[in-house]
Amino acid sequence: MAKLSYQDKIKIYNRWKQGESSMSLSKTFNIHVSGIKYLIKLIDIYGIDICKKNKNRYYSPSLKIKIINKILVEHKSLHSIALSYGLSSCGMISNWIKSYKENNYVIVEKKRGRKSTVANKNINNTNKDESLEEKNKELKKRLLYLEAENEYLKKLAAVVQKKQKQQMKKK
Repeated sequence: MAKLSYQDKIKIYNRWKQGESSMSLSKTFNIHVSGIKYLIKLIDIYGIDICKKNKNRYYSPSLKIKIINKILVEHKSLHSIALSYGLSSCGMISNWIKSYKENNYVIVEKKRGRKSTVANKNINNTNKDESLEEKNKELKKRLLYLEAENEYLKKLAAVVQKKQKQQMKKK
């Protein structure tokens, strides 16, 4: 079912009560006929308040398992179970079953909201500590290399100066 506003759902229900067919409502609101019929049955059972959008409805894993078992074990229809539990659509159950099967018959709850920044900072700090240690090792190696190079250049300069003095004495 397409996302409808609360007012659209009320219009659909009222127009259907006035005798308009679900097919014409489907064309008017650009929704599949089955979605219109499901919405009307849902409102008939639970009243118009069921259409109010409760942001981020939460369904516990135990409820999901209960619903999934009714479909997979007891072989009840998606439509009837969705109506009996007042779900906004049958597609939710289909998604739950698909996820349930993909995760080896275990309900996996998705984390909601943003990830904790505290956890990210801790991870970043451990990475920084590791990278600092690595940088320190690299810098120590570079320092030893530069010191050796400096000593070599000093000795080379001393040798060159010695040769120049000897050539000056010869002249």
